Amino acid sequence: MTTGDIRPRSGDDNTRFRLTVVDQALRLFAEQGYEATTVEEIAEAAGISRRTFFRQFRSKEDVIFADHESQLAQAAEFLAAHGEDPWETVCEAVVQVFERFTQWREIAARRYRVVRRVPALREREIVTVFRYERLFTDYLRDRLPEEPDLARVQYTAAVTATHNYLLRRMVRGESDAGAADLRVELAAIPRGARRPAADELVVAVFPRDTPPRQVADLVARKLGSL
Repeated sequence: MTTGDIRPRSGDDNTRFRLTVVDQALRLFAEQGYEATTVEEIAEAAGISRRTFFRQFRSKEDVIFADHESQLAQAAEFLAAHGEDPWETVCEAVVQVFERFTQWREIAARRYRVVRRVPALREREIVTVFRYERLFTDYLRDRLPEEPDLARVQYTAAVTATHNYLLRRMVRGESDAGAADLRVELAAIPRGARRPAADELVVAVFPRDTPPRQVADLVARKLGSL
């Protein structure tokens, strides 16, 4: 063990510990390059031993996406504790993920710059995004078994893509969008299969020789008075 080796604790302390290591690793990757940076250098910068590093992370690649593990775990806990409106619960879980990334904005920005330079990391990022989608889709399958599966998959893909779009614009310095903006965009995404309600059905009967323009005018007036 190195002098002053920092040992992770549980809960929030462990999250902060891991974020410290992630932050130092991303800094080194940005300065030296991903391939040129060693695990020993990351451990030294974070004030931990090589052994402690490998107790928390399996590889350099894992440390880049380590905060996502915490995000996924917290999102799963939130989903398990809520469900009155499953569609809204998924939206709120996505918003909470976004809010935490805004708190760690510099880490998110550094990762974006590093990942853009390394093809293998871009592939890992795609897999990570899919894990969020799968988490949300499995939740909707459990809570809304009557919904068509395609509707659930389309919804989780849309909310995840919306989150990622706003997050990427934020880390690139192109937008100051916050959680409120994300909520507005998520609310506009259709929820579930579109089924016409019984009271949305309108039947109109006209003589065969009624001019089309007159039919249109009469229908417009009648609908306007409903």
